[in-house]
Amino acid sequence: MHFTLKSATEKRSHFVQTLQSKKLLRFPGAYNPLCAKLIAEIGFDGIYVSGGVMSNDLGLPDIGLTTLDQVSYRAGQIARVTDLPTIVDADTGFNNCTKTILSFEEKGLAGCHIEDQIAEKRCGHLDNKELISKDEMVKKIKESVGARKDQNFLIIVRTDANAVEGIDKTLDRIKAYEDAGADMIFPEAMKDEKEFEKVRKIAKGFLLANMTEFGKSKLLNKNELENLGYNLVIYPVTTQRLAMQSVENGLKSIFKDGHQNNIIDKMQTRKRLYELVEYERYNTPGKKITDFSTEGHD
Repeated sequence: MHFTLKSATEKRSHFVQTLQSKKLLRFPGAYNPLCAKLIAEIGFDGIYVSGGVMSNDLGLPDIGLTTLDQVSYRAGQIARVTDLPTIVDADTGFNNCTKTILSFEEKGLAGCHIEDQIAEKRCGHLDNKELISKDEMVKKIKESVGARKDQNFLIIVRTDANAVEGIDKTLDRIKAYEDAGADMIFPEAMKDEKEFEKVRKIAKGFLLANMTEFGKSKLLNKNELENLGYNLVIYPVTTQRLAMQSVENGLKSIFKDGHQNNIIDKMQTRKRLYELVEYERYNTPGKKITDFSTEGHD
């Protein structure tokens, strides 16, 4: 049970309407449903589910080892706990774009992005990526657009061409991808404002900027991206990086000290956790076992 108000259809419709504004929408990555609830509570515009984060969570590198079933199941869990639109990384389409689009749509996602790398893909900010041809990608896009049942389900197309073919061929691909029906373009690994600006000048539709840490792109702030004319920004691995650094430091402290007393102040309290999972809303009046209050719990 989750106390959400909007259906998946309503989330998609509202998402598309909001994109019409000049406001930059901010979608932090959620590595689990609880993180998604926190993103919504703080007031962000939407939630992103990263393929890299999904791989990391399984203890795997981001090289196309995850399956559609794994990603769609987890993405569906994340999407259903808030009223925000959730978009997901579909890698290269999992070898069947029709099945992929239908699966994510059925799981309640608001959109997904597919990329123009070969199936043995790499993280978008690593070297030695290989691409499929522009024509092959155009076919994938047309298949994806034709597969969706809800026209508000966003088909986002990522191109990794900049690091492989350079900015000029990237721009050629973007034009072809938009002509094929892409609702939004995700130009991966743009180096600086000039490259982001070049994409905006030739692109007709919505644009997504990836502000991932430790990558090839200069980290631009909200106002800079808005002024460049971008419509959506993702922070894909940020929350997982924050969490894992804290977990690592905490575990090292327990291993060294033999107790966790020195790191209690680094932890989310029980009260705060129970607030986030909305513990009290599950109460049933008159039933002692479910009559719970967060008051008095630290």
